[in-house]
This record gives sequence, C-alpha cells and structure tokens, in this order.
Amino acid sequence: MTIYQITDDNLEAVSVTTFAEEGIKERHDLQRLLRDQIDVISPNTLVISEEFGEWEDSRRRVDLLGIDKNANIVVIELKRTQDGGHMDLQGLHYAAMVSTLTFARAVDIFGTYLNHIDRDEDPETAVLEFLQWDEVVEDEFAQEVKIVLASAEFSKELTTSVIWLNNNGLDIKCIRLKPYKDAGKVYLDVQQIIPLPEAEEYQVSFRNKSRKEKESRTQNRDLTKYDIKLGDMAMEKLPKGQSMFHLVKYLCDSGVDPEDIRALIPWKKNSLFRSFDGKLGAEDFERALGDLMETDGKKRQPWRYFIADDELIYSNGKTYAFHRMWGNRTAEAMEILASRFQDRRIAFNASE
Repeated sequence: MTIYQITDDNLEAVSVTTFAEEGIKERHDLQRLLRDQIDVISPNTLVISEEFGEWEDSRRRVDLLGIDKNANIVVIELKRTQDGGHMDLQGLHYAAMVSTLTFARAVDIFGTYLNHIDRDEDPETAVLEFLQWDEVVEDEFAQEVKIVLASAEFSKELTTSVIWLNNNGLDIKCIRLKPYKDAGKVYLDVQQIIPLPEAEEYQVSFRNKSRKEKESRTQNRDLTKYDIKLGDMAMEKLPKGQSMFHLVKYLCDSGVDPEDIRALIPWKKNSLFRSFDGKLGAEDFERALGDLMETDGKKRQPWRYFIADDELIYSNGKTYAFHRMWGNRTAEAMEILASRFQDRRIAFNASE
C-alpha cells in the first residue's frame, strides 16, 4: 500500500525507497535501532542477546534473542532484502537450537549481553522484574519458542510456508519493514502481515484448539500391544497388526480356510485379505496390486498388506495377503478366532 501526504489540494504519494539505496545496513543500523526499540516489531519482549551463537558445531547466529511476558523464548530474524531470503528456515533452525534454554542459562546469556552494551544491572533481577515473578519458576520457563521475521518484503513461497507452519502449531510473525523517503527524510512503515492483527486472536485460538485436538487424538489412540501364544510358539509385545497377522497366518498354515476367517470377522470382510489367483511371490503380488489400483482407483497400496515372501498365504489355488491396519476391535477379533479354533491352543493378553 502506498503512503500519501495530505496537502491542501491533493494526495501526494510518498516515494518508496530501499534500505540499500539509503545506505541502511542490516546489522549496524537496522538491527541496532530495533534492538533498542524492540516493541516496534515485538511488543512485550525483553532482548537478552544480540548475534547469539553459543552452541557447538555451528556458526549460526540469532540476530536478536528475547523472552516475552509469558516466559517464552523469542527468536527475531532481520533481513533488509526484498523477498526475505530463507529466513523462515533460519528461524526454525534457531528456534530448535534455543528450545532447551533453562532460566539459569538465559540469565547467563543476558548477563553477557548487558556487559556488552555497558549496562550495569543484575540480569536475574531484571528478568524476574520483566516477568513479574517473585521467584524463579523453572517449569514455566521456555515452554514455547516464538519466531519473529522482519524484512523489507516477503516472497509468496515464504509466506505460504509460514502460514502452513502456524496452522500446524508454530507461532511465527512476519513483520514488513518498508522504507519511504520524503524531503530528505526516511520513514519506516511497520506492518504485521502474518498473522493479520485483526485475525491474530482468532488464529491463536484456532492453533490452541488444533493442538488440543491433536493431543486428544494421540491420547485416545489404542496403542495396546499383545503377548500371544500359538500352540507351542510364544511372542511378546506385538502391535495390533502384527498380533492379528501371526494369529491368522498360524491358523491358515494349520489348514484353516482364509474365507472361513473372513466370515468370522464381518466388519473387515472387504479388507481382511487381498487375493489373486495362482501362487505369486512378493514382486508379482505387489505388481498385481498396482494393476488393480490403476483399474478401479481404490487405495490398495502394498504397504497396507503383509506381502513379503514369507508372509503370503496360499490356499484354494490363490495367494492371500493379510491387511495390516487394525484398530480398537483387535482384541474382539482375536477372541473370536481363539474361541472358534480352540483346538489350535491360542491364547493372548495385553502386554504389561
């Protein structure tokens, strides 16, 4: 958006310029000015280091490192380029590197920074006052790492990446710093473009909701493993798919018809097995699956089945592959088969 000067007669556009044209350098000018007035791009932030790079086996340096009022780490990257370069990837690298900072380590870093800028303050007291803490609460420190990217402009590739990352639980802000020049003076237009300020509260709520839903799905997933005994053979701590496979393979190897097993588990009758005529090896079976998928367009990817040479089941002049994907009714299916074929001496229980 263009900035206009209002005169008595009209609106006069203020000329856009660039940092390079004005001789404004990234580190010595832009970074220095923003460091001392960090609220311009990151409100409620305490800068604790500049050009931070105290980690092993890396020459990377964070332009500005800070903490916010909620004791989260804030990584701030600055660029004066017209597309932002690869600062999204840089920000992610740095965020990962500082994610393990403790309160004590942050105080040490801040102390070094205070010495560097000739400020005579006790770093721990200053941090506690900023956080409004009476004492150190280590468990509440650095629970999240937030990223602020500030640049003259951002490429579509970068903004698309940032939006996707934010939708998947990260907290990244893009701040556009556009310089203008009028009557020999340089002005700086500072705009938060991601997330838009008007939508920020909604996006934070959406991100928190998505995170809670993902955590809930993870917590509600049935990750039970089973110890099973098949005749004289015993196996421990098998995932659901492996448990069912070994049980069914054991029954089929002992003469049980795969179609009889299919009939006993009606909720999976269409997906329990995939079969083809003849005796096929793994390569031929995988090729047949691919041909079938091209024919009807349905998902029959090989990884969904046990199709190694020693996993395939041969019966009734056909080659059968057993389905890998099993959910909450695994124990029910095993109980049905164990009860129906009691003479095969099948036993199972959830692993401890």
